[in-house]
Amino acid sequence: MLASIVVFFTFFIIILGLSTLFGCFYTVQTAQVAVITRFGRFQSIAQPGLNFKLPWFDKVAGRISLRVNQITLTMETKTRDNVFVTIPISVQNRVRPDKAFDAFYKLADPTQQIQSYVEQVILGHVPGMSLDEVFASQSSIAAAVRKELDVDMSDFGYEIVNVLVTDIIPDPKVKSAMNDINAAQREQVAANARGEAEKILVVKRAEAQAESQALQGQGIANQRRAIITGLQDSIAEFQKVVGASTPEEVMHLVLITQYFDTLKSIGESDKTNTLFLPHSPAGLKDISDQIMQSMLVADRAKL
Repeated sequence: MLASIVVFFTFFIIILGLSTLFGCFYTVQTAQVAVITRFGRFQSIAQPGLNFKLPWFDKVAGRISLRVNQITLTMETKTRDNVFVTIPISVQNRVRPDKAFDAFYKLADPTQQIQSYVEQVILGHVPGMSLDEVFASQSSIAAAVRKELDVDMSDFGYEIVNVLVTDIIPDPKVKSAMNDINAAQREQVAANARGEAEKILVVKRAEAQAESQALQGQGIANQRRAIITGLQDSIAEFQKVVGASTPEEVMHLVLITQYFDTLKSIGESDKTNTLFLPHSPAGLKDISDQIMQSMLVADRAKL
């Protein structure tokens, strides 16, 4: 009986000794610190690595990560021109190693506290801006939030590494109206461009037509000049051969010749319906007189 009691107490002392021994040492991971308390009272901050504490008296109350943590928030507010916008914000923060005590004991819910400060800063800036100014000032809004938030949260042991305003989301109806305005402006620019292009085409077409008419008139003038020169040469040659003829008789002969040449050209065309009209030599004389009369009237009109 006595031997059993001795064995029991020996086993108990061994277990107690091992528990005490293992309770003296603990480890803290890299990028962490541990809060050590003694009978519920803060004792020290343990750094990463193997650490020692008094068994049965000291306790690891908690561990704090020193890594950068990101909190994603969504804020809804109204701009100066009465447009409701949703602003997603990412707050990157971490615990200051030298203020681990404040970070562990002063804030019960750090995320909720940071969100409250962000709301306060956003409500102090965005309502005084128009919607266009909010879109153009994303970086300045983020800088203002970081500046004020870093000052406020430093008393609680937190450092604000960065604040990112990732987007500005207006009300869907406002967004649709903005897209319509943008599309209308682009259509106006395109219409102006099309109008300028059409104007250039019209001007070029008019210039081409004017140049074509000028060349056509020049061609007709050259053609008439060549005809007159040819007639003069014909009259001069005819008078050399027939010396007793007068210029009027030569002109009558040339006109009659041109008249028959015209009838010949009409008759030689495959797609021309030729109509022969009966006439006498006196009729030819009448045709010649009519042509001569027309030429005289034209000369008088020039004078």
